[in-house]
Amino acid sequence: MVQSHSIIACALLAISPALVTAQSGLRGLHRLAKAKGRYFGTATDQLWTNTDSAYLAVTGNSSEFGVNTPGNQQKWDATEKSRNAFSFTNADYQVAWAKNHSQAVRGHTLVWHSQLPSWVSNGGFDNATLISIMENHISNVAGHFKGQLYAWDVVNEAFEENGSYRNSVFYSTIGPAYIPIALRAARAADPTAKLYLNDYNTDWTGSKSDAYYNLAKSLLAQGVPLDGIGFQGHLIVNSFERTVQENFQRFADLGLEIAITELDIRMTLPATNDLLQAQAENYAYIVKSCVAISKCVGITTWDTSDDYSWIPSVNPGQGAALLFDENKKPKPAYYSVANALAAATVSSSWA
Repeated sequence: MVQSHSIIACALLAISPALVTAQSGLRGLHRLAKAKGRYFGTATDQLWTNTDSAYLAVTGNSSEFGVNTPGNQQKWDATEKSRNAFSFTNADYQVAWAKNHSQAVRGHTLVWHSQLPSWVSNGGFDNATLISIMENHISNVAGHFKGQLYAWDVVNEAFEENGSYRNSVFYSTIGPAYIPIALRAARAADPTAKLYLNDYNTDWTGSKSDAYYNLAKSLLAQGVPLDGIGFQGHLIVNSFERTVQENFQRFADLGLEIAITELDIRMTLPATNDLLQAQAENYAYIVKSCVAISKCVGITTWDTSDDYSWIPSVNPGQGAALLFDENKKPKPAYYSVANALAAATVSSSWA
């Protein structure tokens, strides 16, 4: 996920100014989550060039983050820039780094309309050829990491905001069948990895999440391998619908895993104390919505600290979206997340 997304606005909720009092020290978010059968993770990018020791120390702390998602290294433009010429150097580094820090890995992503090399997006292939190209890509990429990853985001961002299929090169050429084809190819390439569909603005009930719910029901009825739904969670402070738990529950009732995969909650800068307190409440709400459901297996933030966030470069004037500030110090939201994890009474079964 590297793009700007509009977020549905809702009425502002009253926030207590004393929601999160001054605290210090780290709590161990993954340690707290693991005690309830869940994980807490982060996403990272370009670790092979990173010399920021403070960032690496926090990001590599497996008490804080037990799962690592490569931000860009496993996408199509990074792994198959030219047809059938695969490169995994950077992705291998990322996976090895995570494993060296006792972190599991979520693969991201096999089929996405964005960050495609031009030979795919502008190739003008017919149906059969593009299916073969897609299956070959999945077979090689997922096959390369066979047995090394906890899960794959197989298809990313398949729907528009109104619940219609996104008119990607895959949909326009293959039709909706590209999704079950991709899932079956991923299962064949790595039988043990959990297979996910992943998207943004699906956290609450609405047209887009309805589309995923109906698709998931249809895929499961057809026997298509689908293990979970990833809810990205790119949010704006006090500007999202408060039906998240209800929405998660209906997917869980289908027997699917639920994961929050790219969580950040941005604000208009500067980050005032009131905004930071509101952000803390928002983070707590999202975490509580997950930990109330046994099938919600974990939460991943989209990077670790505010200076590494994608938000300011794509949404100028906005930022401060993560749990650690630019000095790698925990923010009020960090402690609200820790408190919500510690208070969870429903266990999950993530191993």
